[in-house]
Amino acid sequence: MTQKHYIIFLLTFLLLNSCITQFVPQIEESKELLVVQGLITDQHEIDTIKLSKSMPLGEVSSAKPVGRCFVSISDNLGNVVTLAESSPGTYITPDSFFGVAGRFYTLHIRTGAELGNYTYESYPTELVPVPPIDSLYYEKINIEKPAGFFKGVDACQIKLNTHDPENACKYYRWNFSETWVFRLLFDVPNQTCWIKDKSRSISIKSTVAFDKAEIKGYPINYITNITDRLKTKYSILVNQYSLNADEYSYWEKIQNIAVQVGGLYDIIPTSVPSNIFCVENPTAKVLGYFSVSAKSSKRLFIKDNFEGIIDRYNKCINDTVYDSNFPGVNVSAWILFSHLLSIPQVPFFEITYNHGCADCTLRGTTVKPDFWTDDK
Repeated sequence: MTQKHYIIFLLTFLLLNSCITQFVPQIEESKELLVVQGLITDQHEIDTIKLSKSMPLGEVSSAKPVGRCFVSISDNLGNVVTLAESSPGTYITPDSFFGVAGRFYTLHIRTGAELGNYTYESYPTELVPVPPIDSLYYEKINIEKPAGFFKGVDACQIKLNTHDPENACKYYRWNFSETWVFRLLFDVPNQTCWIKDKSRSISIKSTVAFDKAEIKGYPINYITNITDRLKTKYSILVNQYSLNADEYSYWEKIQNIAVQVGGLYDIIPTSVPSNIFCVENPTAKVLGYFSVSAKSSKRLFIKDNFEGIIDRYNKCINDTVYDSNFPGVNVSAWILFSHLLSIPQVPFFEITYNHGCADCTLRGTTVKPDFWTDDK
């Protein structure tokens, strides 16, 4: 390449690169859309409807709650309940409200000036009964086999069985909340704590194609050795919900989005139909779903020996001091325990620079859950 051609090539390259700008396509997700998240059940518990505004494409921020709305729920028998706004964008049902199997429920929303004083409604949705969970159990899974002094590595697969003798419920959804206890290795004031977490994946199943309306061995949660959930004692509460065909299709589409890790031109949220529409403008997009489900629950405790579980506190002792009032005490270093030398009788203290080794409340709470029992 001659010097002249090289200079032309270099100038062309710099010119092309200087013209590159970010492309944000003008699609509906560049607008703020109403997002509705809500579920009512047949249980005697408070149900919640959450209203927010979607964020435009390309922006990273938390959802913006939509407050000061009038929200109510009606059924096909003419009963109407009004929800109270417990916090901005969060609306709760009265204590006396609970869904009844066989009835159809409709959500009504009247927004304030923030969203143009529009009226939104859901399509009437039947509350389909759901059977109880027959059994909730776990299986110990061997990840690495023991060899010599190596005891191996175990994991845990939690499963359930259910069936509907009436064949009324053909579509199911599950979620769960989990709690586990852990104890620090040292006798510190906050030694024992409980941690809570909840499911984040979508678990759905249909029995439409089955000869029998039953589900056996459905995997609910898989716990590996890289967490200390199974170190001492673990509990999981599984909730089973009935769905209708439309809502099952909705969750199936959302599940596909989560699995695909898709790009911009894969399935996008606005392509997932909602069961909520704007009365004044039925073509306007609304995100989310108003769920109407029967609910059954079952709890499982697990207290077993699982090999190879991670030890988060195996490197806690960092230093030894001879004065409990050393610089940085309870600020940058914490006392784990003290010793007394026999000859001479001089106390010394084992300390750590890892606050979590000396205080379990950095991960959990010292308040024991009401359902927790020590004999299981």
